[in-house]
Amino acid sequence: MDEQTVQIYQDHASEWSRRRAGRHRADAAGFVESTAADAVRIDLGCGPGHYTADLGAPVVAIDAAWAMLPLARAAAPSALCIQADLEALPFRFASLGGAWARHSYLHVAPQRLPQALAQLHHALAVGAPIALSMKLGDYEGNALPGDDFPGRFFALWPPERLTEVLRGAGFDETECEVSDSSIHVRGSRARTLPDFVGPDMRILVCGLNPSLRAADVGVGFAGPSNRFWPCAIDAGLTTVARDPWHALCHHGMGMTDLVKRATVGAAELGANEYREGAQRVERLVRWLDPGAVCFVGLAGYRAAVDKRARPGVQPQRFGGAPAYVMPSTSGLNARASRAELADHLRAAWVLGDRKS
Repeated sequence: MDEQTVQIYQDHASEWSRRRAGRHRADAAGFVESTAADAVRIDLGCGPGHYTADLGAPVVAIDAAWAMLPLARAAAPSALCIQADLEALPFRFASLGGAWARHSYLHVAPQRLPQALAQLHHALAVGAPIALSMKLGDYEGNALPGDDFPGRFFALWPPERLTEVLRGAGFDETECEVSDSSIHVRGSRARTLPDFVGPDMRILVCGLNPSLRAADVGVGFAGPSNRFWPCAIDAGLTTVARDPWHALCHHGMGMTDLVKRATVGAAELGANEYREGAQRVERLVRWLDPGAVCFVGLAGYRAAVDKRARPGVQPQRFGGAPAYVMPSTSGLNARASRAELADHLRAAWVLGDRKS
């Protein structure tokens, strides 16, 4: 999170607690009803704990400002209070059963929000509910008019953009309401993969859709016979297998899928899903502006974009970025060797180097 913002909360924790009140405690209590009785809930950006006690038990409260935690502990003595950044959640896979985030992710820069939400997706169990609120608008910066604790970073969102980012992060939206200049979203963690995307990507790798196995382990191309990760290492796109976070943060390789819905096989997908998915990915590319997009699998690209497409660099850009299409890395595609697949990935990687 923005260091200046965290420092403001650190310096003014007690004053913040006095000048604010939990006006949505009934909503917090209602949220608890949507979680399993023994589920671990998390209060993300808990501040002085205005809602922590209302989230029941067991509950974990996190805040990046250390000074907020004693206040939260006083408000909810049974809570486990942890200093943690929303962009670096310290929780294992599928360990949480519900997430409450009241005006906390609005301090995350827009292009970094997908990464932060992907971490939340990682930490939540399938089906776990989320309740997230953001400020309504179209603003980004440290000089929000009317801010009574000036200097804090804010990102305001239109509802349609926020809900699309949430869907890309692997959440099913069940309700989106705008009130009091805020957006209130209710949803749940879907059995799928989140987008592993962010600013400054050299390449965005786009698969067809997650397999159920990939969704359940949290890594794309997870099948034992799939050759994507060995080929990506051979081609120099990454150095660590089956680690999309490392690939994104250390090498600039992002990952997404044409269709978010996880299936046993691609035969379960419909033509409309391909087309709608391509439109979503195109908007994602225009927003985050990667160096290139590499579509893994001819069938998906042909169904969604160009039915006559052939492997290699495409004649038309996709979302303003150069596009490359390559054969599937699935073990079922015996016609393409590991060396050939690595060559395709290497060519796409070179295409994404804007300095070349």
